[in-house]
Amino acid sequence: MTTIDPATRTELEAAVFRRLVAHLQTRSDVQNIDLMNMAGFCRNCLSNWLKDAADARGLDLGKEESREHVYGMPYEEWKRRNQAEATPEQQAAFSKAAAEPH
Repeated sequence: MTTIDPATRTELEAAVFRRLVAHLQTRSDVQNIDLMNMAGFCRNCLSNWLKDAADARGLDLGKEESREHVYGMPYEEWKRRNQAEATPEQQAAFSKAAAEPH
């Protein structure tokens, strides 16, 4: 990507982000804890990173608004529709992953 100008690189990265968000919106069967256990980030992380980027630019983007953008609906509605209680195995994997150095 060294031959791509910075503006085009930003456009490509933005397209990738939009595609990732759209993909996660269609995969409500994939729980956030599974994403955390496998990849070390989840939908909440993405929404927090979006808010952090807005904050860094002095833009007014609230936590719930950034979550709604990532989840495709209000967060509480997504949780009610899609979020299952974490199993003991998922919780143990999360605890193990959180304890490992990064």
